[in-house]
Amino acid sequence: MKITVITTALLLLGAVYPAWAGPDEEQLTSLLDEFLAGASVNDIATHERFWAEDLVYTSSRGLRFGKADILEGMRAEPDSEAANPDVTYSAEDIRVRLYGEAAVVAFRLVGAPSDESEKVMQYFNTGTFVKREGRWQAVAWQATMIPGPD
Repeated sequence: MKITVITTALLLLGAVYPAWAGPDEEQLTSLLDEFLAGASVNDIATHERFWAEDLVYTSSRGLRFGKADILEGMRAEPDSEAANPDVTYSAEDIRVRLYGEAAVVAFRLVGAPSDESEKVMQYFNTGTFVKREGRWQAVAWQATMIPGPD
């Protein structure tokens, strides 16, 4: 009887507190959420913190570029649209894998347009992060568009 009660308690505890949710995983998930909130309003400071200087980003269109290219492109765009973003980004099905001071974060990126007549965009994204001086930053990124039901 005691074993059944203990086993049940452990199973319930596992349902409430996922096994992967350690400090680094929580930190990476929070970092991703903060980044997507900032990216939704084109916040340059958010991009500066999130991307490492040696970033290699491969877009869903097959283009490859780095952090400097991302920041340069953002600076070339007008800031007036930041208060009313065209697309709000969120992450679903987040999977974090730790490898010491490196981590892989894979998730489904959902881009919800402010104009409800436009379709929601979805991408599979995979980011490779490195922890340097106690801070996680993305060093590699891969985005793949998920085709719609068309």
